[in-house]
Amino acid sequence: MSRITRRAAIGLVTAGGAMLGLGVAGGYLLRDALKYVAGGGMMGTGMMGSATQADMSSYMNLFDRHTEIRRTVEAIDDGIRTTTESDAPDLVGQLQAHVSSMYAHLNQHAEVTCMSSSLPTLFRNSSDYRRELTLTAKGVVVIETSSDPRLAN
Repeated sequence: MSRITRRAAIGLVTAGGAMLGLGVAGGYLLRDALKYVAGGGMMGTGMMGSATQADMSSYMNLFDRHTEIRRTVEAIDDGIRTTTESDAPDLVGQLQAHVSSMYAHLNQHAEVTCMSSSLPTLFRNSSDYRRELTLTAKGVVVIETSSDPRLAN
């Protein structure tokens, strides 16, 4: 029976640790690659929830051009009415597409998470309030109502 030296034992432990580390790192890389290929994309399950890259581009453009957007919020019985408008025709189309997209996410329970204190509440309670979207020549009118006082206020 041959004996193993201390130097050889340390080398084996080091090599085993390196192999384990590579296996763990490779597993994470493989998981992320499979998520991306399966349709998760960079935004699909990450920081922005179910927002797509197209959604992100839209959000950024709307934010960049916020000075061209007017918004009024009115309290109504059991909810709110918001009117969001612009005089720029291309921005009107983007506003209409944005709100339509957000409502599609809500209807699919596909949460979009960004720097908003109200979005998590809206997504988590999407079946507990009514949404009405009206496209106008200058933008959108949205009415959201609920019999649940937590959501209506």
